[in-house]
Amino acid sequence: MTASVRRSSALPPEGRPAPGDLVLMAVGVLGVSTSGPLIAATLVPALAIAFWRNALASGLLVPYALATRRDELRCLSRRTGLLAVLAGALLALHFAAWIPSLRYTSVASSTALVCMQAVWSTVFSRLTGTAVSRRAWVGLAVAVGGVLVLTGVDVSLSGDALLGNGLALLGGVFSGAYVVVGGTVRRTMSTTAYTSVCYLVCALLLLLVCVATGSALWGYAGWDWGRLAALTLAAQLLGHSVFNTVLRRVSPTVVSLAILIEVPGAALLAAMFLGQVPPLAAVPALAMILLGIALVISAQGSAMARRGQTEVVAEAP
Repeated sequence: MTASVRRSSALPPEGRPAPGDLVLMAVGVLGVSTSGPLIAATLVPALAIAFWRNALASGLLVPYALATRRDELRCLSRRTGLLAVLAGALLALHFAAWIPSLRYTSVASSTALVCMQAVWSTVFSRLTGTAVSRRAWVGLAVAVGGVLVLTGVDVSLSGDALLGNGLALLGGVFSGAYVVVGGTVRRTMSTTAYTSVCYLVCALLLLLVCVATGSALWGYAGWDWGRLAALTLAAQLLGHSVFNTVLRRVSPTVVSLAILIEVPGAALLAAMFLGQVPPLAAVPALAMILLGIALVISAQGSAMARRGQTEVVAEAP
């Protein structure tokens, strides 16, 4: 579930996006919103879903990167290369935690919790010396409060939900770390080169985990192969690629806030096709989480505007 935000020396405008960009963002939101419901509906081992999602994407991206970015890849510094590999490892940990969570908790809860990556990336940035505004800390407190409320509601309904929520939360933590590392790599590495290396490393590590755990990598029903292909196309490529395209012209703050629509979007799709209707008591908790994340993202946007450069990386499952 990952969209890397493009860096540039000029900050994209904070105003209303052009109509064409609004359409593209709507397509991107729809793409990433399919991730949770498709995963929940796919009768394939969770770790195998994580592997195939990245392997299929790598099968398309790596040949393209070799054809168009061969010189860049050949001339990577050792530090940049190692950081790109580390980002791929963190992405693998993110998928290995988040995707299994959908086996234990609802799509709405899992998606909201993993979207807290924006909160955790702020915490990691603070640990590396970056100043964090009061608004961001308020957002962090509101989001964590929402997590506590949601966990209480879910556990009262199902004991497995505690495990699922914990895995989704852990997936968000790894995603936040991935964001911080990826943000450093993107200063000197293009989107095409970075995503090809990152997805390939992620796929290879997940392949090792699948082999070690005995997760079946083939023998699936035709419908499940179709869902894996749809997941790769809609969430991994179409959704994330569209957001990366829009970020050339639209503020990362606006795009990151738009990505939050994934949470109600995924919940709606899960209710329509999987019968997963969130309990009424969970709605305030989900709203608290979204409000907290929005506060953190808006605080990041204000800080970037002051620095005059884009630094936010948005993560979508």
